[in-house]
Amino acid sequence: MSFSELPARLASGMIDLPWWGYLVVALILTHITIIGVTLFLHRHQAHHAIDLHPVVSHLLRAWLWLTTGMITREWVAVHRKHHANKDRIGDPHSPQIFGINRVVWAGVLLYTREADNIETVTRYGHGAPNDWLERTIYSKHARLGVALMGAADLLVFGLWPGTVIFLIQMLWIPFFAAGVINGLGHWFGYRNWGTDDASTNIIPFGILIGGEELHNNHHRNPAAAKLSNKWYEFDVGWLYIWLLTRAGLARVRSPRESVVTQ
Repeated sequence: MSFSELPARLASGMIDLPWWGYLVVALILTHITIIGVTLFLHRHQAHHAIDLHPVVSHLLRAWLWLTTGMITREWVAVHRKHHANKDRIGDPHSPQIFGINRVVWAGVLLYTREADNIETVTRYGHGAPNDWLERTIYSKHARLGVALMGAADLLVFGLWPGTVIFLIQMLWIPFFAAGVINGLGHWFGYRNWGTDDASTNIIPFGILIGGEELHNNHHRNPAAAKLSNKWYEFDVGWLYIWLLTRAGLARVRSPRESVVTQ
């Protein structure tokens, strides 16, 4: 390939797929991010429901750096504060306080505002990773990972497909996690348990958001590694945990080990 052909090559990408192929790629990439959120950030870091092998833990942390730019300690702190003040004054993103439309469509702004609260991060973020990589790369250069992922998408898939895939990756978690789970998960759905909040199970099939759809189940027992409670409920996150435990790469903690840190 000559130098003059380079711009055209970059525009077309390294691989050529039919339109549905790009869609499948986007769904796979976002699914990996979802698994990173539910396994690493939520069940491993925030609630200590599972232990992950250091290699698995770091791979998920690195992937989330590339695809979300979220800082582990901030995410953990905001989520723990939510559990400490669920649907009451102090809850960072309850639709019972802020209204359903604001949480669904602007939930990421509520998250960002709370993540910037030093008092929240200091009080609720303890125990999150604070190693050399976290201090010098992941937390210090949170936006760099997103920029690298964007460049990789454009290089591999070309200008237009790469841009669309990148936008889907960037919007998936802010909308589905910050909006749908934090919003609809405390507004619409069914309840298996009479918890002291408005949490609901949105649907019984936890696939789209990694099992987080079963939000009422989670609020009933936040330290549980498995989010499905009824025979007809499916938690895809638990499937991955089961596979990782069989491979010796994860361990489900006992109830006495698993705690909601406040």
